[in-house]
Amino acid sequence: MATIYKIHPQTPQARGLDQVVDALRSGAIVLYPTDTVYAIGCDLNSKSGVERVRKLKQLSNDKPLTFLCPSLSDIAQYAVVSDQAYRIMRSLIPGPYTFLLPTTKLVPKLVMSPKRKTTGIRVPDNTVCQALLTAMGNPLISTSAHVVADDEINPVKARNPENLSLAELFDSMDRLVDVILDTGEEPTYEVSTILDLTADEPSIVRKGLGWLAASEWATVA
Repeated sequence: MATIYKIHPQTPQARGLDQVVDALRSGAIVLYPTDTVYAIGCDLNSKSGVERVRKLKQLSNDKPLTFLCPSLSDIAQYAVVSDQAYRIMRSLIPGPYTFLLPTTKLVPKLVMSPKRKTTGIRVPDNTVCQALLTAMGNPLISTSAHVVADDEINPVKARNPENLSLAELFDSMDRLVDVILDTGEEPTYEVSTILDLTADEPSIVRKGLGWLAASEWATVA
């Protein structure tokens, strides 16, 4: 069973976050809220954690994993950021946007796309996420809390997470993750907008929250 930490959504308790960080550094998987969907994650630098997330989501190693950074300056450590990409990101973050970017050597191979050497990075507009990232000092893997059902999981709820209340979401993930962050707020199920900033011309790969603002900046950049 997962350990549940009740965290205030606006003033996260440092003690609780420190305990979560200790678990993450030991390879734990966490279910946590973002500014879009509830996400499953682990420490970016935990090989065992990343492998468990991939297994849980049934993702092959050639599928890149998105991770969260607290600021634009942190993104520059993990990705090659052109002047154009910088202008676009500076205008949109923090917010519900995932940026596809070329990686630096700090990104583990198990996280990036092996063929393109790219990764997805977000800077969330969420107080709890920001506090957790600051406490960790490391990026946090972020993949939506949507898992493929098996015989031991309720197949209807596992395949339709948008129908779950907060309590039902926690129940469905209780045996799959090690830690759950409970802010008491009901989950949302609107995905982020994905922008590909790897080419000369930026493009929107997926329309999600805030895609109109993203399209305007992608056009003028």
